[in-house]
Amino acid sequence: MERKEYSAGMVKLSFWFCEFRKVIRLLESGKTLVEIKKLNLEENIFSAPTQARAIQIFNTVSNRVKGLDSSFYKLFENSDLSTQKIIVLIAIMQTDRLFFDFVYEVYREKLIIGNDDMADSDIRIFFKNKQLQSEKVAKWTDYTLKRLGTCYKTMLMEAGLIGRSSGTRKILKPILDNALEECLRSNGMEITIRALTGVR
Repeated sequence: MERKEYSAGMVKLSFWFCEFRKVIRLLESGKTLVEIKKLNLEENIFSAPTQARAIQIFNTVSNRVKGLDSSFYKLFENSDLSTQKIIVLIAIMQTDRLFFDFVYEVYREKLIIGNDDMADSDIRIFFKNKQLQSEKVAKWTDYTLKRLGTCYKTMLMEAGLIGRSSGTRKILKPILDNALEECLRSNGMEITIRALTGVR
């Protein structure tokens, strides 16, 4: 996995499952990303409230789609809803290094030790550690880190990896579909399997 710069950009982004599914469907029907971009500007295919938001959604979702090998597209189309949501989460992990590290270092660790609760303190400790490791993260405000932590919880919740209750969230270990696991392995993404299933 290519190591990208840490970014707090996710505070402005959503899970955008339906939008991701729409882009995959259009690609699988033979459209290119350039054509989908044009379609988005002309027809507001994501029903965005403003054109600026429509552009932001397309840019983010197309970036996520491009973060996956095209072999994932057909798999996505043929998978059940829970697997589709995990594929969207994997695409987000591929395009956001800090979020990937969060899943790998916090979520995976919880699965390994058999602790099925995720508390806000776990998220704070993660960011504290990152602030020691990265000058860039060290400069972010507490407000930014709090928003980012909320965003990370939302992403995991939308993907079905943690419960929906407020406060301390229950960790829900995903059962990876065999076809998805095979696709990850054939694309050299074993580290992602470990992150999601709690394997050392």
